[in-house]
Amino acid sequence: MHFVSEGVTYTFLFLTLYWEIFMLVTFWEKRGDIKKEESRKLTTFPGVTVLVPCYNEETTIGGTIQSLLEINYPKEKLNIIIIDDGSDDRTYEVISKFKDVPNIEILRKENGGKYTALNLGLEHAKTEFIGCLDADSFVHPEALQQIMPYFDNPETMAVTPSLKIHNPNSSIMRMIQNVEYNLGIFVRKISAILNAIYVTPGPFSIFRAQVYRDLGNYRHAHNTEDMEMALRLQSNHYKIVNAHKAVVFTVGPKTFHKLYRQRVRWTHGFLENLKDYRFIILNAKYGNLGLMILPLSFISFFATIYLVLISYYAIVQSIISEIVYLQTVGFRPSWNFHFHWFYVNTATLSFVNILVAGLTLALIIIGKRMAGIRDRRFMDLVYSALLYSFIAPLWLLKAFYNNLFSRSTPWR
Repeated sequence: MHFVSEGVTYTFLFLTLYWEIFMLVTFWEKRGDIKKEESRKLTTFPGVTVLVPCYNEETTIGGTIQSLLEINYPKEKLNIIIIDDGSDDRTYEVISKFKDVPNIEILRKENGGKYTALNLGLEHAKTEFIGCLDADSFVHPEALQQIMPYFDNPETMAVTPSLKIHNPNSSIMRMIQNVEYNLGIFVRKISAILNAIYVTPGPFSIFRAQVYRDLGNYRHAHNTEDMEMALRLQSNHYKIVNAHKAVVFTVGPKTFHKLYRQRVRWTHGFLENLKDYRFIILNAKYGNLGLMILPLSFISFFATIYLVLISYYAIVQSIISEIVYLQTVGFRPSWNFHFHWFYVNTATLSFVNILVAGLTLALIIIGKRMAGIRDRRFMDLVYSALLYSFIAPLWLLKAFYNNLFSRSTPWR
């Protein structure tokens, strides 16, 4: 049994190590092209409509709208449509303060879910390009200028930005998410290079209007319509790219409870969408997405659960051993500690774990630099290293349970 457990552990760690090295090699090979992307300038300013669906977002929607008004883009070319999806707080009162702004249109409807709000906005959008922005996100003034040059390629149908946590120092949970999002910046760029992006995030992904004409509007998609839309584009061989210098800040959940509920929804949606688009998986017709990204993402879901549970088991066993030792010989503290290399754990598994952790740190640092982020926060990494691996399996297991027994996952 121990042999089987060890074999599974090494297999999962090998796949993790392989994927990290593969991404670093890909980045190294394409770093020149990535640098060229950063120097491209926008010469024409096509019309862009940004849809902002909102439900009970009274605390953030004002800042979201203000960030759109401060975008460095000709105001006559930028239309903003705000859709109140039946909020029962002060959201409509807040957005009504912007009703006299010339390029803002305000719509109101009964609550039906985010996808219905987006579809109502699409009915009113008349421009060549259409984007969406979650009501708890804030756009950097230069984000649209960074995104639109990618559409110079007529094959590009959607462009995703780099996402950052807004005000990460406000809670430990947001510090942890900050590390996760920095890693996501790098992974999303490499996925774009591989033509394998499978999520077009709600915060400020921009599409050609042709996408909606050809493929239809948003679907419910298990409360993860941004993933379903990306997979729909990919299944029709539409090109999705990433503008890594286009930064958008999103308000991450402040408490563990809110983070847990958000991630259960995301993970459940991931599993359900994989089920809906299972024909892509291991299908060479869909290139790197079908042969590499989706299979590895699916495996990583179970690998994370397995590796963390094994770690839990090892910790419990260690605690039990210490208790038995104390019961046998009693508590005998020794203050004469001397370090000696003989006591360093030289097992292969230890070196592999250290290598995986080191490469992960490298990916996080590169991701920050790609997006032009120069913060030197250190405690984010500490909290993430100490806590993330212990809390992530909680929502992974809950999402798997919901998926296994066909239980719905609420938005909030």
